[in-house]
Amino acid sequence: MKTALTIAGSDSCGGAGIQADIKTMTANGVYAMSAVTALTAQNTTGVSGIMEVTPQFLGLQLDSVFSDIFPDAVKIGMVASGELIRTIAEYLDKYSAKNVVLDPVMVATSGAKLISDEAISVLTTLLLPKADIITPNIPEAEVLAGTKITSAEDMESTAKSIAEKTGCAVLVKGGHSLNDANDYLYDGKSGVWFEGSRIDNPNTHGTGCTLSSAIASNLAKGADIKTSVERAKQYISGALAAMLDLGKGKGPMCHAFDINSGFAK
Repeated sequence: MKTALTIAGSDSCGGAGIQADIKTMTANGVYAMSAVTALTAQNTTGVSGIMEVTPQFLGLQLDSVFSDIFPDAVKIGMVASGELIRTIAEYLDKYSAKNVVLDPVMVATSGAKLISDEAISVLTTLLLPKADIITPNIPEAEVLAGTKITSAEDMESTAKSIAEKTGCAVLVKGGHSLNDANDYLYDGKSGVWFEGSRIDNPNTHGTGCTLSSAIASNLAKGADIKTSVERAKQYISGALAAMLDLGKGKGPMCHAFDINSGFAK
């Protein structure tokens, strides 16, 4: 059985973070492992606390995984501090990690930055060049490229610019009031659009985690980047179309949903 490692924070309500990653990887037929970067106390109404692990403890987790069950792919989610980013970069080199998918979680839906400028600098210079593919949304792509995106053409040029800087493939995700649910992939040589229809589902917390984990799962199983993105898009579209709702949430984030629960079957 192929294996995948998620390096990310924990989401105590189960909709995003390592919980979403593990569910996605399992549903996509690979054995999931995790290295936790932070614990969060959160539910559908918001985040009430974050406790980061130390760089030393993150290193211990990574040593434990790589030295025993070597992952066929690695997905990296939100990492808030420069020291933790440096640790991840160090261990990716130490073990010559392969099929690295990086979801550069930097900007909230509200537009607020989730990590410091110093951490963004470390992420850009040390970690992005080690990825095989990165999956920024439009606000994150704007930060990485230092430009504004207002059109499909901007998405294309921004993906190419980031790819040239980092040496990795770039999937700029649509949405954010632009291009419906169409995503643009540039692999360093050519680009391709993945079209999708916007699904009227309010429960979208964790979709970025799920998409990147599905890409990693398919890379672990031997698919190329383009095929992995295509399959991941199909997976998340089906998950959202299932329209599951646990019905108890009161907050704007979601209704305590899990988009992976109904589609894997």
